[in-house]
Amino acid sequence: MRTGLFGLNESLFPLQDADLRDDRVVVPFEKATVKDAPNVDADHDEPLTQAEVDRLYQHYGTTWDDAYRSYQAGAAAADSSYTGAGTASDGAGLSGDDAMTRSEERLNVGTQREQVGRARLRKYVVTEQQQVSVPVSREEVRPEREPITDDDRDAAYSGADLTESEHEVTLHAERPVVDTEAVPVERVRLGKESVTEQQTVGGEVRKERIEADLPDEDGRRTFS
Repeated sequence: MRTGLFGLNESLFPLQDADLRDDRVVVPFEKATVKDAPNVDADHDEPLTQAEVDRLYQHYGTTWDDAYRSYQAGAAAADSSYTGAGTASDGAGLSGDDAMTRSEERLNVGTQREQVGRARLRKYVVTEQQQVSVPVSREEVRPEREPITDDDRDAAYSGADLTESEHEVTLHAERPVVDTEAVPVERVRLGKESVTEQQTVGGEVRKERIEADLPDEDGRRTFS
């Protein structure tokens, strides 16, 4: 553990009879005992010499042989616990050939038919302006002159010599007459057709992961 001013030193202690509680290592030594124990610089990365190890165990009132026997007892208990735990979990994930089955969830995507709306035909009346060109006729007055010949001269002289008279002629003309009538022009009906398009759907799936606890070259155990 780090001790000294600003934690620049590391005080050492043996791990025999140590206990792990709530992610903390608890040792059966007083704080003052650990603080006064042999220490090294915080950046010291060289292994301890045999003399330093003997002085360390002497400070805590034990010997290397006692510590080694305690280590062996703890290792044997840990192996027994590990073996029992592995045997108990065979039914959950291990088979007879020491293999573990990994499972995962997969999305099952399908379709279902549902009503999305109703369609109907509705007829209404709109009014718009139309212009149509229509030919119309009218009568106009045009004087027609006929020369008097010898054959009809006598008839032309009948009556007074000079008189005033009027003659009326009735004129006619055509006027456009607008009328409407309703006539059928087309039929409209509702039809249905099926249209297929692509849509993307998603969801959460759970997967099991298997980690192997393997020893590395330094003898430490790591997850892969």
